[in-house]
Amino acid sequence: MLEFDNIRLELEGYDEPVKTLKESLHIDHVKTQISELEARTQEPDFWNNVEKAQSLQTKLKRLQKKVDSFADLEAEREDLLALCELANEEEDLDSLPELTEGVESFKKDFEKMRLETLLTGEYDKNNAILTLHAGAGGTEAQDWVSMLYRMYMRWGEAHGYELKVLEYLDGDEAGVKSCSIMFSGENAYGFLRSEHGVHRLVRISPFDSSGRRHTSFASCEVMPELDDTIEIKIDPSDLRVDTYRSTGKGGQHINKTDSAVRLTHIPTGVVVACQSERSQIQNRETAMNMLKAKLFAIAQAAQMEKIEDIKGNQMDIAWGSQIRSYVFCPYTMVKDLRTGYEEVDVDAVMDGRLDGFINAFLSGMKAEK
Repeated sequence: MLEFDNIRLELEGYDEPVKTLKESLHIDHVKTQISELEARTQEPDFWNNVEKAQSLQTKLKRLQKKVDSFADLEAEREDLLALCELANEEEDLDSLPELTEGVESFKKDFEKMRLETLLTGEYDKNNAILTLHAGAGGTEAQDWVSMLYRMYMRWGEAHGYELKVLEYLDGDEAGVKSCSIMFSGENAYGFLRSEHGVHRLVRISPFDSSGRRHTSFASCEVMPELDDTIEIKIDPSDLRVDTYRSTGKGGQHINKTDSAVRLTHIPTGVVVACQSERSQIQNRETAMNMLKAKLFAIAQAAQMEKIEDIKGNQMDIAWGSQIRSYVFCPYTMVKDLRTGYEEVDVDAVMDGRLDGFINAFLSGMKAEK
């Protein structure tokens, strides 16, 4: 039957793309790595160094997940082909909706896995620290930060990342002045680095009694969480440490003690803060890791080798610096100015539907290489 023939041809059309995907993911090499790592876990002295052993097991789990995901994708296509053939022989039109839905699911799974092949950066697999700051626009800009905060939290939740609010500074009247979120999970930085830059909002302001249209700006900074293999030396004399009482989102301990910590790296003017932990010591440790990540990111961007040579280069959070525009009025559209990719369903984007923008950015990066 024609309907089933079309589905079969569409699935068979993925034969070469699936083979190419397997090569791009280096599945055979990964299987060899898994065998070698599994052999190491059986060595008598494996647990002598607990930290190293746990790191190896984490890597083993990540590699096994990649192999299993690809195997599931292959099985998904084979099952659909078998179901299509059976339904065609029996002329079972009732199976058509199930097949159609299955093909769409397969295509989404394939695209998701293909996207991972674009993550070729050295730190793409790392956790990510995302920081938002309100820019030009006053209360309106601070409300814009709260909207972006919700958007990224929704995206993280939808993709199964572990989320932790490191710092959250309430706005003067509404919204948020600044906040930092840790996204823990595989490829968090690789996906979220596309969001680094200034985001522009155009809408009728709910804070303007005259109902006028306003333009607001917020900056999004994304850094990889660094592991212990990367050493960043910071002279204690170059740091100013401030402690204060936590505000905004947090547990019951919020506002009871001066546990929050703010670190200022005097030579560069870089400032980081953390208030997520119960103790000042824990917050200082987390803030120090954030500072190292930020200084490292600046050094990488400037292609410098020594932290003491860094001169912080901050982009103005205002007109002319934006990477993406979110327009709520007079029409609705979200457009990325780097790739040209756009979405007209603004509500869906604000609910965390960012994969189209991320895909376009990563595809563009690959095309430039």
